[in-house]
Amino acid sequence: GVVTLYAILIFSFLENLLQLYLTKRQIKVYRTSKNVPEELTDVMTVETFEKARVYGLDKAQFGIFKLIICDMILASIELYYGFVAFIWSYAIDVTSTLSLDPSNEIQVSLVFVLLINLIGTVKDLPFKIYGTFVLEEKHGFNKQTAGFFVKDQIKSLVVAQLLSLPVVAAIIFIVQRGGDYFFIWLWAFVGVVSLVLITVYPVYIAPLFDKFRPLEEGELRTSIENLASKLKFPLGQLFVVEGSKRSAHSNAYFTGLFGVKRIVLFDTLLWNKGKKDDDPELKEEDKGKGCSDKEVLAVLAHELGHWKLGHITKNIVIMQVQLFLIFIVFAQLFKYSPLYEAVGFRNGVEPILIGLLVIVMYVLAPYNTVVSIVMTILSRRFEYQADDFAKKLGYHKELGSSLIKLHIDNLGFPIYDWLYSALNHSHPTLLQRLGKLTDEAREDEKKRS
Repeated sequence: GVVTLYAILIFSFLENLLQLYLTKRQIKVYRTSKNVPEELTDVMTVETFEKARVYGLDKAQFGIFKLIICDMILASIELYYGFVAFIWSYAIDVTSTLSLDPSNEIQVSLVFVLLINLIGTVKDLPFKIYGTFVLEEKHGFNKQTAGFFVKDQIKSLVVAQLLSLPVVAAIIFIVQRGGDYFFIWLWAFVGVVSLVLITVYPVYIAPLFDKFRPLEEGELRTSIENLASKLKFPLGQLFVVEGSKRSAHSNAYFTGLFGVKRIVLFDTLLWNKGKKDDDPELKEEDKGKGCSDKEVLAVLAHELGHWKLGHITKNIVIMQVQLFLIFIVFAQLFKYSPLYEAVGFRNGVEPILIGLLVIVMYVLAPYNTVVSIVMTILSRRFEYQADDFAKKLGYHKELGSSLIKLHIDNLGFPIYDWLYSALNHSHPTLLQRLGKLTDEAREDEKKRS
């Protein structure tokens, strides 16, 4: 058990050290970059560049602070002193107090999950409050009131429990009753649940947190519908989400796995938040922000490119294969006592849920790290392909200008350390994407001439 514990501690320390080193490299970039890159001199003012630089620096330093406190110090202390085992024995006491059956592993596990989630929420809260009301506030992105924030946190805590508790109960039940090949049943169950969640979330859960309104009739709506039918995209509904109640960051996405899909645009993506110039609700600071209709179409052409090129399906297949491998490893290892001893359990107490957590979080940590790097590289490839798809539909210019606008509205910083970016970014950087778009455009012109 001790050997396992030290192996876990050492690996997690090294992993955090790497992240620390990468972030330090990026901080150096924030500190030393003083000039707008020449590709952006026409579109990015020195003032915006400076704002983005300070915002990036603040975020990175806050990230380092959180990494050291939570992931390096707290996590190591918890591991070393068997925090998980302590909470488990506390969960047994709570189960008795609630007149439930403390010998029933499923009941104890559910109490354990509740306790861990509550503790996690409390630990995370100071960082969330600082991130929202100090950091985002200082840079003009926070739109949440304290009341909205509190309601939002409570809602998300409750929703998370309602979703996770039945799943946890079912997982333990399957492991207990599933026989030698339980991992196949487990995989089928978790696979189905994840697909159901992807389908249910946008329709029933997302509206609990944000307000969705149908995109009003008009040129933008008509041209989106035309684009969708041209690509044979089964568009059901078109929504605008009032993301601006939460923050000023902007985006667009589509949801729905089977059959009809819905496209969701953030109101911050639209010109003047999709309101008329003389709309009394339109605030002065929002005027002239956002993308023109044609730029919104370019952003959507990129998103629909992901769909048309099968990126979504490929990601789901990879996810299911991943799950299957994880459950096979779990089935092989979960009877191995030192895993439980490493996190503080004694004399043959080996709860199924703890085994799953230890194997997924700690034993598979090196594997997870490799997979996440490979997925990051794949994701960047997919982004380039989707850009190319939008370009082939004739949105070359608008895609470039919308990327720049979104970048500027979100105060993105255009310069990155290459190693930091390679290991952390699921999207290529703005300059890489613009560079690729212009290179390809030049090549196309050569071909034509």
